[in-house]
Amino acid sequence: MNVPFRSEIRNSPNQQTIKIFLGDESLDEKIKRHLVRFNEIDFIEIRETVGQNRANENITVFLKEGVDIIKMKSIIDSSLWWYFEEDMVE
Repeated sequence: MNVPFRSEIRNSPNQQTIKIFLGDESLDEKIKRHLVRFNEIDFIEIRETVGQNRANENITVFLKEGVDIIKMKSIIDSSLWWYFEEDMVE
């Protein structure tokens, strides 16, 4: 069984981000709307992915200054697992 998503912490010269790769890219906008409710998130972009063995798109999450990125990744992952479990039940 394929997992519905995978997330990674990425370092960039300006700030750390969380990248979310969905198994079904048609859900990118729905997941983006789901994530906007977190106060710790500054903004979210859907970006084209460059690289081998990657999805064509990813959701890039930028956090507000001072937010613990490891803790926030865990919170986002838990929320997405809940989201996909609920979606599978319906």
